[in-house]
Amino acid sequence: MQGYKQFVDKVVLRFRLSERVPKQNLYRRLAELLDWNFLYQQTQDLYSHTGQPSLDPVVFFKLMLVSRLENLVSDRRLVEHCSLRLDILYFLGYEVDEDLPWHSTISRTRQLFPATVFEHLFDHVFAQCVAAGLVTGHTQAVDSAFVKANASLESLCEKQPAEVPPPVLQVTSKEEVETPLALRWSSENRQWQVLSSTEVVG
Repeated sequence: MQGYKQFVDKVVLRFRLSERVPKQNLYRRLAELLDWNFLYQQTQDLYSHTGQPSLDPVVFFKLMLVSRLENLVSDRRLVEHCSLRLDILYFLGYEVDEDLPWHSTISRTRQLFPATVFEHLFDHVFAQCVAAGLVTGHTQAVDSAFVKANASLESLCEKQPAEVPPPVLQVTSKEEVETPLALRWSSENRQWQVLSSTEVVG
């Protein structure tokens, strides 16, 4: 008997996100093995003591890490991509029914932090990854890609030799004493031509 799967878009009453993410998933291992609490002290001086609560700095830097791992350069694409991945939601600490930060909030928060904070974050997180066994130095991989040049083939032209002043030879002999001779480059024949004394004088 042929089976037929029916789908009913119903409200799930019991759902635990941690049960849907495998134990060996990369983002789950990053969430459980790395300690991100150092970012609160690292960025505390950049925030004011008054006003509305900002985006959690740990969530922001986790989003930056996801953008690099998933090769996403657009904040809009980043938020859309994270909302479709249960493992990334678990890594960020968001529930399925919880809204992610706006892309404009991510852009403004990026402008808040200086480059030194990003460098310290990279060093600290990389050291924790090495200590947890997530990074080893046994294998190295290099990736490259061809990039099409922004040039038109119709605008290409043949390279012409540089205009070099012809050298002057001084020949001393019984027939011609101190008679200057010269060489001239011929563009048509692509070779040097010897000029007579009359051509040099003329």
